[in-house]
Amino acid sequence: MARPSDHVDGDRLWRRLMELSRFGSCPDGGVDRQTLTEIEIAARAHLVALGRSLGLEPYTDAAANLFLRCSGRQSDRPPVMAGSHIDSQPTGGRFDGAFGVMAAFEAVEAMRAAGLVPERAIEIVAFTNEEGCRFSPGMTGSDLFTGARTLAEVATIRDASGIAQGDALAAVLAADRDVPQRPFRRPIAAFVEPHIEQGPILERDGVSIGIVTGIQGTRRYRVRVAGEAAHAGTAERYERRDAVMAAVRMIAAIDRAASDPADTKLTVGMIEVTPNAPSVVPAEVLFSIDLRHPDNAVVDRLDAAIRAIIEGERGPCAASVRQIQHNPSLTFSPIVRGAIARAAGDLSLAHRDILSAAGHDARQLHYVCPTGMIFVPCRDGVSHNPAEWAEPDDLTAGARVLTDVLWQLANRDEN
Repeated sequence: MARPSDHVDGDRLWRRLMELSRFGSCPDGGVDRQTLTEIEIAARAHLVALGRSLGLEPYTDAAANLFLRCSGRQSDRPPVMAGSHIDSQPTGGRFDGAFGVMAAFEAVEAMRAAGLVPERAIEIVAFTNEEGCRFSPGMTGSDLFTGARTLAEVATIRDASGIAQGDALAAVLAADRDVPQRPFRRPIAAFVEPHIEQGPILERDGVSIGIVTGIQGTRRYRVRVAGEAAHAGTAERYERRDAVMAAVRMIAAIDRAASDPADTKLTVGMIEVTPNAPSVVPAEVLFSIDLRHPDNAVVDRLDAAIRAIIEGERGPCAASVRQIQHNPSLTFSPIVRGAIARAAGDLSLAHRDILSAAGHDARQLHYVCPTGMIFVPCRDGVSHNPAEWAEPDDLTAGARVLTDVLWQLANRDEN
């Protein structure tokens, strides 16, 4: 029997990716399609229309996760799910998240073209708010879908304009046309997320397919330093409660602490200063910390160090630290990793194991079903950037592997 991946059409996959990139397209070639916006609503409608044209059934849930279901012979059994997300960073590219969703479309259409019907249903998914740039933290859709968080916990989170995430969700769901809602925590037989690597390893090694072994651990924080506003010309240095100077001391000390081990990832990507006036001693600073490492013990040790540094460097200011997210390092299912290795080998595609340094919705799904990820190379490892680029041949290779993996998983006897 011919492989279902023999019917993958790389030109069709590329065309659909470029069609999706028009929603939120920017003059520099990038994409600004932030979560739960009018632009994402239009992109969702585009995916629903595409799914219906292929005979797929659309569904959503209270998190506005979008599902497109391809029925199987035994549709009462838990489905196999594949996809990613379609929201982007404000300076995003055309492939992050979008490739995973469109590759899943291509896999389903390839099976149809081969005249094959899987035993289990296959569902394409686009999870809500993976990026977390508008409503932080991210992964809202997969968190709610898996039960890791509740609607009550996320509904009151507000964006920079003061819009509550609950209100934004209601607006998106109201815009859906004849898309029924389903409950959270539906049983899933397996989940596969195709994605660009967002790093340089596969391109450097000349490898087409990355078999993702797991995701490194992360902790995210918000630190608030409270001082007192004063006149820049008259307030004596020894009397000041300067929130910026305290924050600078904290950040510098945390940077030094995170230098060992050398592969620790530390980012302070957001700093807000109040009143942010040139001639006023700053009264308050809010800054973020993003800490990542594959070894949970390293992340836990640095967590304690961060808390001690904030207390020790606050000086005359008050300071508080709030952890907004903690995700330990994890190892993906050997069932899914084995299926990816077999598919890549059967297709004579160069492949290797690789750890994901970035977070993905697959992290949340890992806790409720066998889960894995397929990485494909991206140019220079650049992502979250308008220059983000993936070669069409690599995207096609990833879609071919996904197609055969989904066929394997959808026809397994287990569960």
